[in-house]
Amino acid sequence: MTTPTIVLVGHGMVGQRFLEALADRGVTERARIVVLCEEPRPAYDRVQLTSYFSGKTPDDLSMVEAGFMEKHGIELYVGDPAESVDREARTVTARSGRVVAYDTLVLATGSYPFVPPVPGKDARGCFVYRTIEDLLAIEEYAKTATTGAVVGGGLLGLEAAGALKGLGLDTHVVEFAPRLMPVQVDEGGGAALLRTIERMGLTVHTGTGTQEVVTADGAVTGMKLSDGSELATDMVVFSAGVRPRDQLARDCGLTVGERGGIAVDELCRTSDPAVFAIGECALASDGRVYGLVAPGYEMAQTVAATIAEEEAGSGFTGADMSTKLKLLGVDVASFGDAHGTAEGCLDVVYSDSRSGVYKKLVISGDGVLLGGVLVGDAEQYGLLRPLTGSVPPVSPEQLVLPAGAGAPVALGPSALPDDAVICSCHNVTKHAIGQCSSLPEVKKCTKAGTGCGSCVKTIEKLLPAATDKGLCGCFSYTRSELYEIARTLRLTSFAALLDSHGRDTAKGGEGCEVCKPTVGSILASLNNGYILDGEQASLQDTNDHFLANMQRNGSYSVVPRIPGGEITPDKLIVIGEVARDFGLYTKITGGQRIDLFGARVDQLPSIWTRLVDAGFESGHAYGKALRTVKSCVGQTWCRYGVQDSVKMAIQLELRYRGLRAPHKLKSAVSGCARECAEAQSKDFGIIATANGWNLYVGGNGGATPRHADLLAQDLSDAELVRLIDRFLMFYIRTADRLERTSTWLERLEGGLDHLKDVVVHDSLGLCGELEALMAAHVADYRDEWAETLDDPERLRRFVSFVNAPGAPDPSVRFVPERDQIKPDLTILTIGNLEGATSR
Repeated sequence: MTTPTIVLVGHGMVGQRFLEALADRGVTERARIVVLCEEPRPAYDRVQLTSYFSGKTPDDLSMVEAGFMEKHGIELYVGDPAESVDREARTVTARSGRVVAYDTLVLATGSYPFVPPVPGKDARGCFVYRTIEDLLAIEEYAKTATTGAVVGGGLLGLEAAGALKGLGLDTHVVEFAPRLMPVQVDEGGGAALLRTIERMGLTVHTGTGTQEVVTADGAVTGMKLSDGSELATDMVVFSAGVRPRDQLARDCGLTVGERGGIAVDELCRTSDPAVFAIGECALASDGRVYGLVAPGYEMAQTVAATIAEEEAGSGFTGADMSTKLKLLGVDVASFGDAHGTAEGCLDVVYSDSRSGVYKKLVISGDGVLLGGVLVGDAEQYGLLRPLTGSVPPVSPEQLVLPAGAGAPVALGPSALPDDAVICSCHNVTKHAIGQCSSLPEVKKCTKAGTGCGSCVKTIEKLLPAATDKGLCGCFSYTRSELYEIARTLRLTSFAALLDSHGRDTAKGGEGCEVCKPTVGSILASLNNGYILDGEQASLQDTNDHFLANMQRNGSYSVVPRIPGGEITPDKLIVIGEVARDFGLYTKITGGQRIDLFGARVDQLPSIWTRLVDAGFESGHAYGKALRTVKSCVGQTWCRYGVQDSVKMAIQLELRYRGLRAPHKLKSAVSGCARECAEAQSKDFGIIATANGWNLYVGGNGGATPRHADLLAQDLSDAELVRLIDRFLMFYIRTADRLERTSTWLERLEGGLDHLKDVVVHDSLGLCGELEALMAAHVADYRDEWAETLDDPERLRRFVSFVNAPGAPDPSVRFVPERDQIKPDLTILTIGNLEGATSR
């Protein structure tokens, strides 16, 4: 028997899902799979396309696991689209001239952007918003532009507008319909969305169309609108909807719908039994072209099951068109009969124009939830969508009123039936999720939560909670609970906290290696006292104990603070002299500081003395504290800079130096959107705009990098500092032990939206208290190196041997390398001095 060949034309999100479905069914082991891809890269997450402008790379957006194609023997040809199909000969010819014979052909050609046929639409400076290549071109052109206009106020249009604004352009949105997002939201939702977006600084023109793109010397200079007005702009981005890419099917004689789309039956089979069509190019049997990824995934599964000769059930007969989006930081969701088209239906509406929140539920005469619209607050989407088609267990008004405005809603995901679909992207039910014990397990076993991501919060609420969330065997409380206990009761010692709130088996004890440094950090963040005084010293780990970083051969490194990376020649000379005189290895760090390696513990005070006398202080490289605030040179020197990033970085580093936290903290300030300081990979990062500063939070590099999220934009200096104060103190107050801001933000119930409510809108009434805590830290800060040098008693700890204080540790040895030193690891210990006791 010959091996059958399956040819897939198109490799987008739906195409990749089809390949995965084939692999899951073992089809890749018994068939040759050939993929012809038009774009120069494999499938990527087009739903998250705009995140490219938030720092994600094309590789970050890839949907193809490393080695997937090789593992399953799939032949993928990128940049080589199919140009013709010979159905009689059953061959596909690609642009390169490659001819592939097929037994089964699957068309996943997607859709193309609709560009209104207006004069000037092809001018230099006109773009569409569809692919990564489109975004790269927009990003490059924006470098020389000041104003941008987006034609289309739908989903992609608003994402494009957000991208242009993020690139520093004065941005306009032109929408022909009387409201934004006319497909997803109703008049009330559109009004709420409009108010919020205009407050962000975008200019919106609704109820008007584009008549002409005005040009000069072949480049865009403006637009003429159908209401007679004109708009000056340097670039135009068309995002006025999409059309099915069905030309390949038309050319080979397949049946195509009157308004476009390749006609398919319930098995997604075209008018040719050997040809299938899936995704946005397909006209389903219910007469609709589905523009969402979830229906495309269902089609992919249907075709894969058919090819594998599985029982396909009823096939693809239609799909849930519910959506939950975040546009320009605003939650927008619609589900079911959002516009209330059913006869006799009633609306339950909550609207708060001050906060930009609008919620509408559509209810039938007998109380069945038919659909709804949520703008500004879509927290209940994960519960409401699965309840659609049933009578909710509580009254509809309780589902839309905010907490405290009506009777409490004692309703969560647990109230949903087992067959409720929680993840519509992958059609995963509550029952399937209940078979897993953690979010990673859910994603691995069911793929729920790996699509648009709107179901993740609901999934987390369905997972079993840990039975004991205590910090350790000594405390039954979490770190954040211990922080509140210590703060509220004004406890200043570990012993007092352990005796009053420790587990019964731990009271009167000494604690453990988990709780001692954790409580030590809590007390330091509350009291700002010298961390090595009294009982505090016994709580610290080795690095904090000696105010320096221990290295692999027992020596220590010294990192003086260099705020913002700015340093004078005189200070550079001092660092060089100290390194030379003490024989230290010097290394410029990634955080714009100079690290001095190879100091013995007994040398540390002498090194600090030289550095402190020259105006340096501890850089806290050893502590769970602020490390650095990195910066570019900003507008002072750079021709692209729009703010003084160095000045701001120095101000922030000096403000937050010594701030003890659950984990180390890093920051950066970039002077423009080109992001040379890499601010979006930091716990809190700042990017300059023409109107002020954008504040990003929750980023980190390392083994599991995460790009930070935009918390607020176009802030003044004072507004920026105030929000960072609140953010840092709220993090310190609520995070777990050794929890980075990135992990904390993802764990935080309500995520970024809740964080905004707390630190921007003061929803919990905590901001005054958070600001006061930070003000106390700033007022009480003392340099730990200088404090140590001023006290002979404190200096006594800095010896290699307790009973031979002047003797160096002979196990700390070095060998030369590249004109400096490195640890001699061939001899870990050579014994102690006679009669000496090692620390």
